Amino acid sequence: MFKGMNESSIDRLHGTVWRGVAKYQVHGEEEKVIMTRKQKAESINKQAHDNTPKKAKIEFDDVHNTTNGKSSCAEFDDLSKAMSDHLSVDDMRQILEANGIDSSASSNSDLEITRKCEDLLFYGALEKCPVCNGSLEFDGRRYCCRGFYSEWCSCTFSTRDPPRKHQTTKLPDSLHDTPVAHLLKKYEEVAPAGRPHRDLGSADKPFTGMTISLMGRLSRTHHYWKTSIEKHGGKVANSIIGSTCLVASPAERERGGTSKLAEVMERGIPVVTEAWLSDTIEKQEPQPLDAYELVTHLSAVAGDKHHPGDHPIESLVSQLKLYGKRGVYKDTKLQEQGGYIFDKDGILYNCAFSLCDHARQLNHYSVMQLITVPENHLHLFFKKARAGDDLNAEERLEEFDNVDNALREFTRLFEEITGNEFEPWERDKKFSKKPLKFYPIDMDDGVEVRHGALGLRQLGIAATHCKLEPMVANFVKVLCSQEIYRYALMEMGYDSPDLPIGMVTQFHLKRCEEALLEFIEKVKSSKESGPKAEAVWTDFSQRWFTMMPSTRPFLFRDYQEIAEHAAAALEGVRDITVASHLIGDVSGSTIDDPLSETYNKLGCSISPLEKDSDDYDMIVKYLERTYEPVKVGDMVTSGIQNVIFLCVDEYGVSVENIFSVETSACPPYEDIVKLPNKVLLWCGKKHDISTFW
Repeated sequence: MFKGMNESSIDRLHGTVWRGVAKYQVHGEEEKVIMTRKQKAESINKQAHDNTPKKAKIEFDDVHNTTNGKSSCAEFDDLSKAMSDHLSVDDMRQILEANGIDSSASSNSDLEITRKCEDLLFYGALEKCPVCNGSLEFDGRRYCCRGFYSEWCSCTFSTRDPPRKHQTTKLPDSLHDTPVAHLLKKYEEVAPAGRPHRDLGSADKPFTGMTISLMGRLSRTHHYWKTSIEKHGGKVANSIIGSTCLVASPAERERGGTSKLAEVMERGIPVVTEAWLSDTIEKQEPQPLDAYELVTHLSAVAGDKHHPGDHPIESLVSQLKLYGKRGVYKDTKLQEQGGYIFDKDGILYNCAFSLCDHARQLNHYSVMQLITVPENHLHLFFKKARAGDDLNAEERLEEFDNVDNALREFTRLFEEITGNEFEPWERDKKFSKKPLKFYPIDMDDGVEVRHGALGLRQLGIAATHCKLEPMVANFVKVLCSQEIYRYALMEMGYDSPDLPIGMVTQFHLKRCEEALLEFIEKVKSSKESGPKAEAVWTDFSQRWFTMMPSTRPFLFRDYQEIAEHAAAALEGVRDITVASHLIGDVSGSTIDDPLSETYNKLGCSISPLEKDSDDYDMIVKYLERTYEPVKVGDMVTSGIQNVIFLCVDEYGVSVENIFSVETSACPPYEDIVKLPNKVLLWCGKKHDISTFW
């Protein structure tokens, strides 16, 4: 039979044949086999035996993803089609309810009901979320939890391989006589161990084939983004040539840009925000660049280059619309008619709210006011919108003839969006946060510095009328400028024009501080790991950015981010709140010398230090030895004690002036110098650099 072949050759041939047969079996492909008469007879007998009437049985091959010889995908499609043709949405709701799965219309669309039912019948019932004990649902890419980790945070747990219950599927009696009953019965009788496994594959690498360039001070370090981008298939390059896009902070646009940014725009390379990176990673697919574009025209970048007819830039960011507890929201235009906030029994009917929830993609604010205009007309203003998306805001301005009706509607709206009653909050600060409900931002009675301080046009006039020594007047002019505070809030990401974060009460700041300290203690004592440990950080992130609303919220991942974007930001907002109360509203007439008035409120004396003095020389040397070079565009301003003004160039900083400050709150400088064991401390960063003895 094997002519011309020796015994070893025949053995190798047998091995090849058997390996080939095994290969075809592994891949589930049909292979024609030549059978003997005896084999044919046995096959016919077996076929006759198989054709005898018996109970239908469905068998799944979990390893090869086949069902009675048919792929799981094809079988799943058959089930989906049969359900679509023969089952109504109400029928599917009954199946879900019979298996203990929520099917309420309030929380599930028809598409979600269909997805849940298909998944239940074919793959089996899902276990609860291992993090919060909520319900897992398939969203088309993975299984996500729809529960709540706390009143502040929706659960963010997701997986491609969810745990399933070891129990058979139950069918309601009402479906036993339907045309599709025979099909459903098959899935009801399948043992849990015999069900197919839903293979969603490994997570895609959405940055594959992309080269991304990073620039400027981002909310997270360049090292963090470089690691994340490379982990998800992309590359990070210092050069913009050949880059897919440039990721930059919105601050770069407001600073006037750099030569690198200008070159990027000239080459037509998209400039996008960090949100493009985080959203692409979260959704595991590249997001459209144009939806995240930072600048679309080169003229928007080169802020320092204007046409001769252009008006001076009034501010770095949009104008503040709500400056405090008595502020009428700017867009109502009622302040132009003499409108003011309605006051009754010591309560000002003016509330601002915030809500941040990463899992539900929520970063919303709301404003609600009762406004009185001359002739006793009462208006209710209500606005709810996503941060930065005024075009799609829910907004209404309604006039009321009856005060009681207006008050009832105001309190009803407060309870609707917060889940709490209005008066207990306003009188006693009693409030209990509810899931997916807004949290009140406790505004103080004053004028936020972004509104009350001097604008760019007013600074020159104010300095002209100032009675202070010119160098001191120039220093106080900086303290009284809106721009320094706008810039600081913008860089921290707390620059919403709709919420006066620089005019909140000490009670609100105290609650933020307590939340921060509580989180630190919780993390220190926690023994959780994996998704449960991540949930603790996610929960705090949502709580923080709800209490301290940001235009750029994100998830904290380590102590460094907590220090830079929570603790430091809280201190920054606290300082700006102090500045708001100190400066007040000097944005009106500048004839009365607002700079001298603010200087007197400081309660200290400020005088320039002689440049040939030993102290001046010591501070300059200390700066040269300790201060790191600053990138182009970084701004350094003033502090309160011995203040150093700094000019930023491309490679570092230099001293312009040093001021000596004598404050009534501390011992005189002459007494401090005599104290032993003293050291020069360098405090603050960028916006607030001071030296303390």
